[in-house]
Amino acid sequence: MKIALVVPYDFAYPGGVANHVTSLEKQLTAFGHQVKIIAPTSRPVSQYGNRFIHIGTPRPVPGSGSVARITLSVRLANKIKAVLAKEQFDVIHLHEPFMIMLCSAILRFSNTVNIGTFHSFEAKPGYNFAWPISRWMLNRRSRKLYGHIAVSRAAESFHSRFVKADYTIIPNGIDLSHFKPSVEPVYEYRDGKTNIVFVGRLEKRKGVNYLIDAFKKVHKAHPDTRLLIVGPGTRLRPKYEKMVRRAHLEDSVVFTGGVSYADLPRYYQTADICCAPATGKESFGIVLLEAMALGKPLVASNIPGYACVVNHEKEGLLVKPSSAHHLADGINRLIEDKALRTRLGEQGLVTVQEYSWEKVARRVEQYYHQVLLKMGKTPADVSGRIPELTAISA
Repeated sequence: MKIALVVPYDFAYPGGVANHVTSLEKQLTAFGHQVKIIAPTSRPVSQYGNRFIHIGTPRPVPGSGSVARITLSVRLANKIKAVLAKEQFDVIHLHEPFMIMLCSAILRFSNTVNIGTFHSFEAKPGYNFAWPISRWMLNRRSRKLYGHIAVSRAAESFHSRFVKADYTIIPNGIDLSHFKPSVEPVYEYRDGKTNIVFVGRLEKRKGVNYLIDAFKKVHKAHPDTRLLIVGPGTRLRPKYEKMVRRAHLEDSVVFTGGVSYADLPRYYQTADICCAPATGKESFGIVLLEAMALGKPLVASNIPGYACVVNHEKEGLLVKPSSAHHLADGINRLIEDKALRTRLGEQGLVTVQEYSWEKVARRVEQYYHQVLLKMGKTPADVSGRIPELTAISA
């Protein structure tokens, strides 16, 4: 099968959607399909060779508590038409299919089977990157989308308010050959202290301010603790560092900055407890899967996107969001109950196996065939095999 994976965001910058597509492309190619990624990029993406098609120049656009790097050019039509005419894709899989300009424009000009994956979630009404186009335009584009995937029930509940359709839940995946319990920790921090680790961008919605406030309470009750804040971000970091200084916790809170993908599993391995205090707007929880893959117990906000990944008292503790008090209580409970930490970590290792990229990509492949059959098309894939169609559940 010839497949296009379309990403509206700058492919030169790591991010949830780009990482998702990178892994999906790798697996679908391994299955024998001909896969190409179409995306804007601010730098050359040489590792994909002719499997990457560059359309558009991205620009940073703030909104929804984050910044998206998307192309805003209205002069994409000729390039898109030429690419579609040349490639003749069997399936065009658009990630955030109504995002301006690239995804929306490709959907406009595509005459093949178009499938969309909806990644985002917005708990409250307001501006969201997925919906900056008019209702009239949305209605026109949605008629050309023949398959609808949501990464979680949270994402489905949000997007179904705008696009009424039958959604299939296919979650994000994780590379279990990369995130695995056998990796080495960062030995600098394995000195007998209890390490609480946060991984994520330093954005307001990630809840780091609540985590720092919670750690004040945790450190008072358990002085032999350390908080590791792992992730990029410069705008809010001075504010968070000031909070740490005011609490006289400079020796117990470490800002590592961004770390490489290669080193990231080592930081999870260094953790005794992983903490995800996001306040909302999360459709899923990749960081939860990554921690679970290392067998680490979790304390996470009880928000829809996280509650679809972690079961309370099974893989972790879910606590009231935007509450330093409840966050501290959850962390203290795990510090004081090693048996519970062990049990949660062991169950996380079991649960995360269902999120391997091989399994997730097989479900995507199967969904392609279901939609193709619904549209009256049955192209065999390049190996000549059409997979048996079975029910796809959440």
